[in-house]
Amino acid sequence: MFWPRLAPIIRKEFTHLWRDPLTLAMMVALPVLMLIMYGYAASFDVRNVPLGVYDQSRTAESRQFIERFTSSGYFQLVEEFRSSDQFQDRMDAGRVRVIIDIPPDYARNLSTGKQAQIQVLVDGSDPTWASSAIGYVSGIFQTYYQDRLAILFQRRGMAKAANNPIDLAARLWYNPDLKSVNFYIPGLIAVIMMQISASLTSLAIVNEKEQGTMESLIVSPVRKNELMLGKVLPYVIVAFLDVIVVTIVGFLLFGVPVKGSYLLLLLCSFIYLLGAMGFGILISTGARTSQEAMQMATLTTMLPSILLSGFIYPVSNMPWPLQAISLLIPARYFIDIIRAIYLKGVGLECFWQPFALLTALTVFNLYASVRSFKKRLD
Repeated sequence: MFWPRLAPIIRKEFTHLWRDPLTLAMMVALPVLMLIMYGYAASFDVRNVPLGVYDQSRTAESRQFIERFTSSGYFQLVEEFRSSDQFQDRMDAGRVRVIIDIPPDYARNLSTGKQAQIQVLVDGSDPTWASSAIGYVSGIFQTYYQDRLAILFQRRGMAKAANNPIDLAARLWYNPDLKSVNFYIPGLIAVIMMQISASLTSLAIVNEKEQGTMESLIVSPVRKNELMLGKVLPYVIVAFLDVIVVTIVGFLLFGVPVKGSYLLLLLCSFIYLLGAMGFGILISTGARTSQEAMQMATLTTMLPSILLSGFIYPVSNMPWPLQAISLLIPARYFIDIIRAIYLKGVGLECFWQPFALLTALTVFNLYASVRSFKKRLD
């Protein structure tokens, strides 16, 4: 049994963590702080868009149309223009992001059955934000148009014609309110835990070299695989507790519950953390200084986990070379798993492929970390 040789290594790492309150506090508090900061900052929901209106009609009909926007919760009326010459300055300064220009003949055209044109100007400097704003404008306009059409038919005694011959009933599954926080919080947990785990364990072997205690490990009867496992397990246990904490914080602060099995989530998280910390150990064995280890951990885990994992940008939209690189990123598979458990509440049978690939990467990282470590002084 290797436990008599493994236990002292685990006990030594726990003692080191306990005697280093800064590292321990960083492992416990930093994931929660990052979740809070990213959770509030990474929301892509569009609310209170600064709206400017140039109402040349100044009729009851034009005021009703404007009220549809101001009462929707998506737009906030900040200025009523007196001339179209003001559009450029206000848009350049960022005081308004959407401008509605209602022509003088708007009400007259509505009453006579002619087409009434309305111009909507949208700040397109941020394409993602602009697409959401245009979607809100289109939805409000469609609802207003249907209401006007129903009133027109009723005035002409055509109540039956006011009914649409096709009743389209759209139902949203998994995220009915379309809250972006429900989509990004699970991904945030994956990105944060990868960053914290790999960064901390990347210092495990380097610190032994810098502190001059590497010799005692080399002459000890502990095998390489036992040493690596003993180095990883204490950090995995602490990070595992972090997962429990951040899921609770995600629910209490952002209202994002775990719809699926919590035990299954913890199992997948354990495998994910084990692989992330194995990769951190792999970095630590190749680094010469702690500064070099931290830089390598940031470059190889943080940036790929954010940009190439599907956390923000869909992997399917990336060029094929980047898609190929993303196959080696554990966060890509864990994000698919955690979103399936969080949003859909499904079981392992629905995401067994990313689970199998995540497990394979974990085994590879642990194996590579053991093979890369040499029990000798260079």
